[in-house]
Amino acid sequence: MSIEQYLEKQVPERAKLLRDIHAIILKADKKAVAEMGKMMGAEMIIYKTGGIFNYGLASMKDYMSLHAMPIYGSPKLHEKYRLLLPDANFQKGCINFKDAKAMPLKIVKSLMEDCAKIDMVALMEEARKARKKK
Repeated sequence: MSIEQYLEKQVPERAKLLRDIHAIILKADKKAVAEMGKMMGAEMIIYKTGGIFNYGLASMKDYMSLHAMPIYGSPKLHEKYRLLLPDANFQKGCINFKDAKAMPLKIVKSLMEDCAKIDMVALMEEARKARKKK
C-alpha cells in the first residue's frame, strides 16, 4: 500500500489532518524519507533518516499517533510539547490525539522543526560506541 492509499482509506477529517502533518514532517526535516511500514503491529507512515527510524504517523481505531524519537531522547523537548499540547496523550516517544483540536498545526510545525534539529543518526552512533566500551 502506498502512503496516498493509506491516507485515502481514512475518514475525511483524519485524512486531512494526517496529510497536513505528513507535509509538515517532510518540510521540517528534509533528510527524512517516508515509506509505509509496520511498527508495534500497526501499519503506518514511517520516516527514516540514514536508515534510522525518526518518526511514525498512524491512524489507529480510536486515535491517531505521531511517534517522534527526538522527544524520546530529549526530556526537555518532551516536556515543552506536553505542555503546549494539553489535549494530546503523551507517551515516552509518541503523541496520541483524537482530532485537530488536540494537535494544532502551528504547534506541530514547531515540534517538527525542533525535532529536525536533533541528529538521530549521530545519537545512535554515540549510543553504539558507549555500549561497545562497556
